[in-house]
Amino acid sequence: MRTTNKSGISAFVNECVKHGMSHVVCSPGSRNAPLVIAFDEHPKITTFVIHDERCAAFYAMGMAQQLNAPVGITCTSGSAMLNYYPAVAEAYYQSIPLVVLSADRPEEWIDHGDGQTIVQRGVYANHIRFESTIQEKLDAGFSLENLIATVKAGFQNGNGNSKGPIHFNVPINEPLYETIEVENDDFEKYEIELIENELSKADITFIQNTWKNAERKMILCGQLPKNAYLLQKLIDLSNDSSVAVLVENTSNLAHPSFIHCIDRTLEGVKEIEKFKPDLLITIGGAVVSKRIKQFLRNAEIENHWKIGYDFPKMDTYRALTNSFECNPTSFFQLLLNAKTEPKNTMFGARWKQLDFLAQNKIKPFFETIPYSDLSVFETILDYIPEDSFLHMGNSSVVRYCQLFDPIKSLTYFSNRGTSGIDGCTSTACGIALMSPSKCNVLITGDVSFFYDSNALWSNHLPSNLRIILINNGGGGIFKIIPGPSSTPQSDLFFEAKHSFKAEYICKAFGVHYLHAQSIQEIESVMDEFYLETTDNKPKLLEITTPSELNPTVLKDFFNTICNS
Repeated sequence: MRTTNKSGISAFVNECVKHGMSHVVCSPGSRNAPLVIAFDEHPKITTFVIHDERCAAFYAMGMAQQLNAPVGITCTSGSAMLNYYPAVAEAYYQSIPLVVLSADRPEEWIDHGDGQTIVQRGVYANHIRFESTIQEKLDAGFSLENLIATVKAGFQNGNGNSKGPIHFNVPINEPLYETIEVENDDFEKYEIELIENELSKADITFIQNTWKNAERKMILCGQLPKNAYLLQKLIDLSNDSSVAVLVENTSNLAHPSFIHCIDRTLEGVKEIEKFKPDLLITIGGAVVSKRIKQFLRNAEIENHWKIGYDFPKMDTYRALTNSFECNPTSFFQLLLNAKTEPKNTMFGARWKQLDFLAQNKIKPFFETIPYSDLSVFETILDYIPEDSFLHMGNSSVVRYCQLFDPIKSLTYFSNRGTSGIDGCTSTACGIALMSPSKCNVLITGDVSFFYDSNALWSNHLPSNLRIILINNGGGGIFKIIPGPSSTPQSDLFFEAKHSFKAEYICKAFGVHYLHAQSIQEIESVMDEFYLETTDNKPKLLEITTPSELNPTVLKDFFNTICNS
């Protein structure tokens, strides 16, 4: 096979393949030419070209998330790699194995006025699990043994029990484009060492005794991939009426005994003492609901146990007493093995009753609801095809989605690691590319969409992607949260009102465009929207909603629950 003539880089690429990397997203440049040549010529690597480095990194992050495997990104030297940082931070907090492969100028030219040259080492220091330098040639100072050990350490840190982004920086001298022919390797994959932590006998005794004695037990689940085994354990635990299981759409856990719409349910809480737990167990990543965070921070919880390998010291609710670094499914089986006699505190039943009451109160509300963001979400969620992947944009979109019970057949995604609006479309594109048999639906706000519109600047746009753009003329989140509307800067600086539309962006990038501005118009285009295209291009439906009315309708929604 053909590869770069730089022995260190060609050997490095082989080691990446052996550690399970099969996809690399490349951005154009010259300094990374040896890396691009080596990856593109490799028989076990599939390469993609995305011009915008910020979009490229989110594409790759989406791919890695869907594949549950490391995906590489490579760019030229200088400021190009800084554009990766938003995705690096998101991958860090979502524990996604993103691999940054940055080309660099020779070290002797750093800070000496050479073009496209910055200090690249340590750029991502606060948000990566490993960083090292790869030399372009193998020699006495950088042997094959050194390289193999370095790459192994990197992938073990980024793709072991706790996953996350890693960074390999590669200083490269000119010439950049020379190649050689080498023999094919067998590229036998290494096994990543996944070590299941065994809890001590003392820990097990403490856990089971505390569980048995607790009368009000809450299990709060953050962002998670679908997991049938975990779901069943939680269902079994919820049979105890002293256990309340709270989940969000991003948890990908759905069952009638769970409380799915936390904000909707919390609105009906009037006697806080009856609903606060004495034992809180948390699993998964970020929780969307700000209300549950405030509720639990004020609850003076006696025991809070965090379960899982990622961020064991993260104390979201300011009550962390124990962190058990183990698999949540195994941990919950341990609780089931305790064979606890069911408590008659009705704590879990009380939470579920509140959830049912909220559901019943809003049914007549939706029969008279005016056209608004909320009515649009009620409509579009009903039309999403079974077994689809649903990508929720950040800010108001993901919050609106949490007000509706999850659809069991859907798989929910959202960039809740850092909760930024950058990269929502790009991430959905990356996941859609790696799931060609699934319909991928992205619901996004206008600011998020325009901010990441370069995601459509790609020759790899997936035809199975459907984008629903809710355009309310600005950052609608700033009309929902308390504070911004009370300032004279609200319209210009926070909401940042605008009158832009997506039609000509779609025309520029060859995306099919539809538009609607009423429930009737939305319903009339839904069949066309989800039909397969003959030209392998995605579709975008832009829905215009009334900016001034949206926050009033949402406020009425919560008042209906609270006051009925």
